[in-house]
Amino acid sequence: MTFTEILYEEDGPIGTITLNRPEDGNMFTEAMCHEIRDCIDAIRRETRTRVIVLTGAGDKFFCVGGRKDGMEDTKLYAGTLPTLEMYESIDRLQKPVIASVNGFAVGGGNVLQMVCDVTIAKESAIFRQVGPMVGSFDAGYGTWYLEDLVGKKLAKEIWYANPKMTAADAKAIGMINRVVPDEQLKEKTREFALEIAERGAFALAAIKGAFNARHGGVSGLSRVTHDLLLGQYLGTAEAKELNASFTERRKPDTTKFGK
Repeated sequence: MTFTEILYEEDGPIGTITLNRPEDGNMFTEAMCHEIRDCIDAIRRETRTRVIVLTGAGDKFFCVGGRKDGMEDTKLYAGTLPTLEMYESIDRLQKPVIASVNGFAVGGGNVLQMVCDVTIAKESAIFRQVGPMVGSFDAGYGTWYLEDLVGKKLAKEIWYANPKMTAADAKAIGMINRVVPDEQLKEKTREFALEIAERGAFALAAIKGAFNARHGGVSGLSRVTHDLLLGQYLGTAEAKELNASFTERRKPDTTKFGK
């Protein structure tokens, strides 16, 4: 796959998406949001990879939010940065996504790492929500996911007062999972990804679907039941006999299932 604002590469069972605008803090643009969505949609259709890593190019920025420069001057959809499509694609992907935070994760960049299933960060990484202090906000994924991770009172403080947090601070409050020495981030991320890749792919997909069902409404619940239907039920003796009996216009032989 070839993109202009992200990079994608595979290393055995690991697929890595790199936000590739280091000269601009790896800020996501309209094009980058669509490229991440399209890349993940393609990943959904292959079985080579079992875990996806999301990181930023360079050693200073993971992502410091989004840019609207060059977008249509309207408050309708054409003038709205398509971040939701990017977040939704990560949520819907049946494979675990690891955020490997290699620097500043600020604003939408912090929301992006929170939307990922787990986060590993280098010691010098910085995390911050800045919306209200820069004339913006993310009253959706940014508030819901943060409350899930750190609790309502602390999430409100983070959004109201916009404190700057070190990787150690972020780990202490449960906003990220692991902190590693700067020079070991790539190595430890790979080890983490390979550890997860050894687990059952169907089991991991079911677990991720179950977590998402809680806040995904009908979409989240449908993902769980849809995957159970296609991945498990249709191959059972029950499903096969019921389908065969209907096709052959006879009563089903219930001795073939239900045990």
